[in-house]
Amino acid sequence: MADPAIRDFLARSGLVTPGVPARLVPLTGGVASDIFRVEAGGRTFVVKKALARLRVAREWTAPVSRNASEVGWFVEARRAVPRAVPEILAHDPVLGVFAMSYLDPATHPVWKEELRDGRADPAFAAAVGRTIAAIHAATAGSPDLARRFANDDTFHAIRLEPYLEATAERHGDLANDLFALSTAALGTRLALVHGDVSPKNILAGPDGPVLLDAECAWYGEPAFDLAFCLNHLLLKGVWQRAHAADYLACFDALADAYRAGVAWEAPEAIEARAARLLPALFLARVDGKSPVEYITGEGDRDLVRRVARRLIAGRCSRLAQVRDEWAKEILP
Repeated sequence: MADPAIRDFLARSGLVTPGVPARLVPLTGGVASDIFRVEAGGRTFVVKKALARLRVAREWTAPVSRNASEVGWFVEARRAVPRAVPEILAHDPVLGVFAMSYLDPATHPVWKEELRDGRADPAFAAAVGRTIAAIHAATAGSPDLARRFANDDTFHAIRLEPYLEATAERHGDLANDLFALSTAALGTRLALVHGDVSPKNILAGPDGPVLLDAECAWYGEPAFDLAFCLNHLLLKGVWQRAHAADYLACFDALADAYRAGVAWEAPEAIEARAARLLPALFLARVDGKSPVEYITGEGDRDLVRRVARRLIAGRCSRLAQVRDEWAKEILP
């Protein structure tokens, strides 16, 4: 059942006329918010309310103010790549809720589901890389955005601590490396970061990728977005081994397209930072606070651990190094 505050928001915002029945259908897939498809008065849209305590096994809390930052990210991203984000319809930053346009799965399937079913298209992956780079390029070097998205505490709470630092608890011998990566990321302020560029948050629309779920929005380290997305293309090889080579082709296409769009610094510099972050995030998705749900066998987890630990210790500077080490393990 929807929080009564959501229904109140819908009425106050004018999205639902008093007396008109509104059907709220829960949408699944996230751990950080309540999300509903709303059907009322002949229109359909989505409403999203941030949770203070996330739905994961280990305790994980985050401020609901991230909801306002998510709306802000959509606004800025829309300026850079208009078709790459949904339209914001209404927003209440105090309540931590907003409404946005609904995109039909029939025309906008989730990229994660496309990958799961073997539809791993390098051309689409390249479009994702170009989109992320375009948003970073459009927002790089902006004192105004740096001030408005100075969400260091939130980004630390919902990305760096649960991924890098929580993983250090289980891999004490790598703790110095993992905490150093967390500190370095938090100290880098170059562009507007989405923070959760995952295939589950990307729709494969007819006009290209559409990015959702920007709750982690922060002005900081753009290499995090690149590494975070590439990480999922590696992990998918454990999930669907028959398509591992296709996922690696998508990895290459996304990385190359992103690198071609880097205009705010030397491409080699951001690639080196992404290459350092990537194996740490790889390890975090089996031993951090938010493990991927599709790697369930201990043998598969150990495979990820073995490769990730080797790469973290090796301090890679090229994404191809990470990709090739994983290819040795996952390809026939």
